[in-house]
Amino acid sequence: MTQDQLTAADLQTSRMRRVRSHTVRWLFMTAATVTVLVSALIIWTVASGAWTFISQVELTRLTDIGWFPRRGLFDLTTLLVNSVQISVIAMAVAVPSGFGAAIYLSEYAHPRVRRVMKPTLELLASVPSVVLGVFAISFITPSILTNFFSEINFFNKLAAGIAVGLLVIPLIASISEDALRAVPAALREASAGLGARRVTTSIRVVLPAAMSGLMAATIVGFSRAIGETMVVTIASGGGDTSLFNLSLFESGGTLTSAMAALGLGTDQVAGNNLAFQSLYFLGALLFAMTLVLNMAGDVIVRRLQNRY
Repeated sequence: MTQDQLTAADLQTSRMRRVRSHTVRWLFMTAATVTVLVSALIIWTVASGAWTFISQVELTRLTDIGWFPRRGLFDLTTLLVNSVQISVIAMAVAVPSGFGAAIYLSEYAHPRVRRVMKPTLELLASVPSVVLGVFAISFITPSILTNFFSEINFFNKLAAGIAVGLLVIPLIASISEDALRAVPAALREASAGLGARRVTTSIRVVLPAAMSGLMAATIVGFSRAIGETMVVTIASGGGDTSLFNLSLFESGGTLTSAMAALGLGTDQVAGNNLAFQSLYFLGALLFAMTLVLNMAGDVIVRRLQNRY
């Protein structure tokens, strides 16, 4: 059959092939729709529960002596301060260690060493958080912190922050190493050609060039730290109640540990009827904080991003 003899019917695919194509398209569309619906349902559930709480609670109860939901005391400052304190400690541990590991893997490690060490480092991220929580109360506090601070409590925010930092290190190191490796080799070669040492090249050339990726790693790590639950629940001793204090040597509940206690129903044994409803308000607050962090991170990364 020549080209002049081709008809529109000849150019059409077979009926079975069209049916398969349409079926696959509808399957993918259904999957995408279900994802959107589930996300919308989660947001609606949290938002409606949060509105129920905030519309019925006395505003004076939100700025009281501490977090005692059974007694109707819902001091948000206590949970927010404790969450920020533990997250800052975690970042103080994770950022230098994560950046140091990333610089070594990207700039100094032999390729064969890198092929072994990076998967091993990423494997640390799979360690269950509950294990690090137990590690904090069984080793960090009794074997390390008590040697420096005799007045420290067995459950304390300092140990919780250190344990969360250990949990975040693999995440920051992996993202940072990818960002450093994305810097063109021509910049390193140009720096070496000018007589710069490797350490100078790493600090003065590679790090500024990868700043957007490093900032993204830091923000992702902070979001991970502020959303950690099991480590702070176990190590900081923050459960269903928490008295406001700024000391890192004392126990203290966070947004996530309070949500865990409320979700388990421990605050519904007796007491205020809004105790369980505050779970939704805490969830909405944590969602808003994470959203703001991600939006701020996106703006910062866009401003620092270098295009080559």
